[in-house]
Amino acid sequence: MKLKGRVALVTGAGRGIGRGIALELAKEGCDVAVVDLNLENAQEVAKEIQALDRRAVAIKTNVAKWDEVQNMVKTTVKELGKLDIICNNAGVISIKSVEELTPEDWDFVMDVNAKGVFMCCKAAIPELKKNGWGRIINTASIAGKEGFPDLAHYSASKFAVVGFTVSLAKELQRENITVNSICPGIVPTEMWYGPNGLAEKWKLDGETMEESWQRHQDILIPQGEGQTPEDMGQLAVFFATQAHITAQNVNVDGGFTWH
Repeated sequence: MKLKGRVALVTGAGRGIGRGIALELAKEGCDVAVVDLNLENAQEVAKEIQALDRRAVAIKTNVAKWDEVQNMVKTTVKELGKLDIICNNAGVISIKSVEELTPEDWDFVMDVNAKGVFMCCKAAIPELKKNGWGRIINTASIAGKEGFPDLAHYSASKFAVVGFTVSLAKELQRENITVNSICPGIVPTEMWYGPNGLAEKWKLDGETMEESWQRHQDILIPQGEGQTPEDMGQLAVFFATQAHITAQNVNVDGGFTWH
């Protein structure tokens, strides 16, 4: 196991990409703090990790609230002994044109997707420095590298994560702490495939959501199929095991975009 003895914290880990990251890290030896706004979902994932003979704790946290973020880190250290790896994956989306967006819509997405990443990093850095070793892995998006219609606020939040990742990596470059981000493409989670997801929003007249999902895979992805939460988890494992890869925002998108 490449990460035996390490302790990881994964936000938004109750389902989807976060769950995939948490499980892949556990398979490589990590004990994991499973963080989610939905405690029941987090507890279910924690049970899956414990079935892999790893320690796990479920923590309910709203990453947009500073006091809860601080408590999240304190609870992780108290229950699992330390913190080595933090994966800032929690995110939200809504699908609206700029004309439809309200200031409240904008603030909600930015508070979770961008400010939440900042606050989780801020809370975790002192613990990583104590260890003299750390890995920060943020979940950005290919939408953080190019804009998409009806997603201006979401793209803006993910562009922020990309820039923040590079800046923080340079701040911590002499601390033995690397900072990178995962940029998922099209992954069949609630954001894409849920009842109010992109496949539903962007379907053509007379097209079912399943047909929309298939069409978007065919059109947008050179490989012709969407990626999986496990794919994202495997990149997280890679980042966690590399000493000299930092300030990178890496696409996992089947060839959707090159930059």
